[in-house]
Amino acid sequence: MTEPGVEISTGEAVTAPPTDYRLIVPDGWFRIPLEPDQWKRSIRALIDNALQGQDDAAALKRQLAKELGARAEDAYRNGGVELYVSTTSIGPVPLSASLLVTVVPPDEDLGLSVSRKQRAQEIDELLLPFAGPAIRRRTRTVPADDDSHGNSLPVTTVDYAVKIPMTTASLLLTFSTSLDPFAEAMVELFEAIAKSLSWT
Repeated sequence: MTEPGVEISTGEAVTAPPTDYRLIVPDGWFRIPLEPDQWKRSIRALIDNALQGQDDAAALKRQLAKELGARAEDAYRNGGVELYVSTTSIGPVPLSASLLVTVVPPDEDLGLSVSRKQRAQEIDELLLPFAGPAIRRRTRTVPADDDSHGNSLPVTTVDYAVKIPMTTASLLLTFSTSLDPFAEAMVELFEAIAKSLSWT
């Protein structure tokens, strides 16, 4: 006799909460685990790889390490478990993109509930093939002229909130890119990555 379980869209019954998840990301996306004893080493490796052979880039390396370190620390405090950063380029154009994976506690409001008003803001529901129902939100942010981080390019962000089976917590995938002219193509890539999510 089998125990009742939660059925994912593949038709497979889940009889216990998953212990982990899997994602397929493109080659050239560098993974930074956000545990405090791991992210500093990973950020150094990412920067050394990205600026390989540039011996005069010490100041740039320090700046990148500071910015990525601050982002990793902030993400970890907010439940982030890993950060992916794209290091690929098309010719001379770097494919600026990232993915932050966050575990969201049951009592935290994701702000992604679907309503008529929010649908106009590109919030909708979809089914991820291997992970189940999700809520997707797409936003485009234009930085202010006096942005404190020096940002000058519009940023497209796509969030996917997925309930973790047999729990009341959620997994939040937050993709972002500042490649405004190629935003549609990047959003399609983000969707493909999100649809690879599966529970283990």
